[in-house]
Amino acid sequence: MSDISLWRQIQEDWIAHEKDWTKPGFRAVAVHRFGVWRMSVQPKLVRAPLSMIYRAMYRRVRNVYGIELPYTVKLGRRVVFEHQGGVVIHGYSEIGDDSIIRQGVTLGNRHLDCPLDAPVLGCKVNVGAGAAIMGKVVLGDGCAVGANAVVIHDVAAGDTVVGIPARSINRASAQSKPQVSNSDAVVDEVIDEVIDGTVAETQSSSIPQP
Repeated sequence: MSDISLWRQIQEDWIAHEKDWTKPGFRAVAVHRFGVWRMSVQPKLVRAPLSMIYRAMYRRVRNVYGIELPYTVKLGRRVVFEHQGGVVIHGYSEIGDDSIIRQGVTLGNRHLDCPLDAPVLGCKVNVGAGAAIMGKVVLGDGCAVGANAVVIHDVAAGDTVVGIPARSINRASAQSKPQVSNSDAVVDEVIDEVIDGTVAETQSSSIPQP
């Protein structure tokens, strides 16, 4: 999703991951960047050893860190994988710039007869722990998905959704009359807690080979 150099992308990813090269999220993204870059190497004979290196690193990231991020994913700049474990990203997914993915997140297809249908996430999308985003859905820029939510419909830009199936907090709040003057601050606080996975009442819930 970007024309900047491989090393520039990795430098941005390193900064986005708090300049910690040991973070599994950074390592997963770096391997992904390498996997995308090596496809541009010609001829194929020269690319072959690079592909062998990529496959080995991809499998290590998948098996050790629990992050499945195929090189076919269209990954934006400065995307952060906040935590490791149980992260599965469909090979035809798209994730926009400055988005955050947490542990246990699945981006997958919804129907067996539509294996290539995959989610498209805009820029600055914030996905809570354990969330599942299924099928050919579009999440607008700046939206947020609560912990353990199951998203099966499009989400508008700037919206926040929680629950199973995921529903908008913002629309629900707009339909109810405010009881106190600082209701907006209260809603913002609840949203932050939901995205961080700290609200106990939140309802629980064909990757191509490299």
